[in-house]
Amino acid sequence: MKHSEALEYIHSTYKFGSKLGLDNINYLLGLMGNPHEKLKVIHVAGTNGKGSTSNYIATVLKESGYKVGLFTSPYLEEFEERIRINGENIPKDRLGQVTSKVKECVDKMLEAGESHPTEFEVVTAIGFQYFKEEEADFVVLEVGMGGRLDSTNVVKQPLVSVITPIALDHTNFLGNTIEKIAFEKAGIIKAECPVVCYPQEAGAIQVIKDICTEKNSKLYEVDIDKVNIKETNEYGQTFDFLEYEDVNIKMLGAHQCNNAAVAIKVLEILSKDYEVNIDKKHIYEGLKKSVWPGRIEILRNDPTIIIDGAHNYHGIKSLSNLIKNNFKDKNIILGLGILGDKDVEPMVSEIAPLASKIVLTEPNNPRKMKAEDLSEIVKKYCSHIYIEKEIKDAANKVIEISDKEDIILFAGSLYMIGEVRSLLK
Repeated sequence: MKHSEALEYIHSTYKFGSKLGLDNINYLLGLMGNPHEKLKVIHVAGTNGKGSTSNYIATVLKESGYKVGLFTSPYLEEFEERIRINGENIPKDRLGQVTSKVKECVDKMLEAGESHPTEFEVVTAIGFQYFKEEEADFVVLEVGMGGRLDSTNVVKQPLVSVITPIALDHTNFLGNTIEKIAFEKAGIIKAECPVVCYPQEAGAIQVIKDICTEKNSKLYEVDIDKVNIKETNEYGQTFDFLEYEDVNIKMLGAHQCNNAAVAIKVLEILSKDYEVNIDKKHIYEGLKKSVWPGRIEILRNDPTIIIDGAHNYHGIKSLSNLIKNNFKDKNIILGLGILGDKDVEPMVSEIAPLASKIVLTEPNNPRKMKAEDLSEIVKKYCSHIYIEKEIKDAANKVIEISDKEDIILFAGSLYMIGEVRSLLK
């Protein structure tokens, strides 16, 4: 199968929707010889910070001399970003080869009268097969949605289960309370498997504690109050965390220092409990080299252009804090596009008042919120609004109405940020 054919096949499965459950993926992987059972997995769930935390862990393990698979979603600019080894995307020809193998097994499923796998199930199977064929030493596996019924949860015994910040998101699938969502995220916790958890709201952490007790799994709550940020500028941040002094990271925002602290704890457990060879110097160097495009990323200066795939209130709040703390005296020109199934009003109320002008656009996703509908909310907070439905036109408009001294900010949806990045970087 050629690369173009592989992509066409993968994307054609979008029509089968998003179905939570493990029966389909288990059946498919069984036909493939269960490649996931050959992998050593660090499993990462949460609402925000999954990708950044996963990347920190993977980069440090790479610096320690290991071959490390990284499975994430969605992608920004090209599909192959979702499946990586040691920071390199799956080669296009290999994507074609592996997808062909998966499709053969999907066809057998259909012949047996089974349901067609969803797009995410197909992609998960491709990732597992590739990592097995490449004999990855470790795989850092990011959950797609939820955890308990997510396709990635076919992993029976990860080395560590990691839970990043939990917030209200995907409520139509996961539940409308923080406790219900925490229950779904905590579904990745396995018996007697260590759990590293970012500090959560009281209701969420109690759910996680209860499940850890039930599973006899040791819970490590990361004390982010011990994170002391010493310096922040456009090139990165320096912070102390417990015995780790002057840790340097390139990612911006206080939350990224906290995510790094979570990664440090995971790496310490891998070193102590599993005798993985990780030196302190590897942690420093790996964190310093970690980059995660599209997450509070400064693309260029004159004018300064910042993009952030802040796709829910928690993400927008982190972005808002960064703007208030680091660019409070600057004029902000905002490009905004949001999916319609998000909690839009709180997101807009947090970010829109910071901008003098706002250009509204529409993410390339069927769940997009129409720009006209979004404008009805935005106009409560900003009077200078422009509508450009096409992302390319919105990017041009933002440049047109800005001065060199302004801060240009694009935010609201990862499905928009990738295209903006390609256009403006």
